[in-house]
Amino acid sequence: MDYVKPTTVAQAMVDAGTAKLAIAPTDLFVRGILSGAILGVATSLAFTGAVTTGQPIVGAIIFPIGLVAIVLLGLELLTGSFALLPLPYIEGRATLRDVCVNLCWVFLGNLVGSVLYGVLLAIALTDMWAIAPAGVAQRIVQVAEAKTNGFAAFGVAGWITAFVRAMLCNWMVCLAVVLAMTTTSTVGKVVTAWLPIFVFFAQGFEHAVVNMFIIPTGMLMGAKVTLSDWWLWNQIPVTLGNFVGGFVFTGLAIYLTYRPRTAAVSDAVAAPVAAE
Repeated sequence: MDYVKPTTVAQAMVDAGTAKLAIAPTDLFVRGILSGAILGVATSLAFTGAVTTGQPIVGAIIFPIGLVAIVLLGLELLTGSFALLPLPYIEGRATLRDVCVNLCWVFLGNLVGSVLYGVLLAIALTDMWAIAPAGVAQRIVQVAEAKTNGFAAFGVAGWITAFVRAMLCNWMVCLAVVLAMTTTSTVGKVVTAWLPIFVFFAQGFEHAVVNMFIIPTGMLMGAKVTLSDWWLWNQIPVTLGNFVGGFVFTGLAIYLTYRPRTAAVSDAVAAPVAAE
């Protein structure tokens, strides 16, 4: 009885994007910080589960806790916004500047929250750098190096691989965000958001905000990664790939196939394109 049909969800996506664009920058920043920190917590918990059991799939089962919390609290996550924010622009409800400014504030908030939690976790895992990384800390260091130096070793092919893995990741992440709109119950939102996130994490795809936590935290604990390695070989291609995957595969695709086709909508879609 709590199921929401796709045609209604498509309209809800546009409305959600419009509502997000009306949020004040300070609120975007604070909610972005919370989202970044929560995803960091979920990631470190997933690593803990995988390391202690020796079964990586356990981490994938645990990790969706973070996205579920973000969805239920209505916080701001860059990757989810990639699917929703462009839709009001397509309909002529917002300008491209509105979309870009919103995304920049959320990006900054996610980055600050991820790094802040990373600093706290690094202190907790190394007794404030008094002991060498071990267990979960060592695993974070290894993953940080693999997500940067691992791609760098293949040059352009590595950069493209990071981009494609990011596309596949945010297809699933944005699908989770949209699927949560197909139900009005809390339990339904938990289940629908959980499943696609499990899929992306289990396959090792690349998520920009998760990497905002993993890579700098690994660097703090001794990972042989420089700032340029982080941004050139991961953060930049992954953020771009997340945008393409989230917007094209989820936001735009669902909008185009389920949005009511009226003359008004057709004119609104054409107007921004003509203006550019």
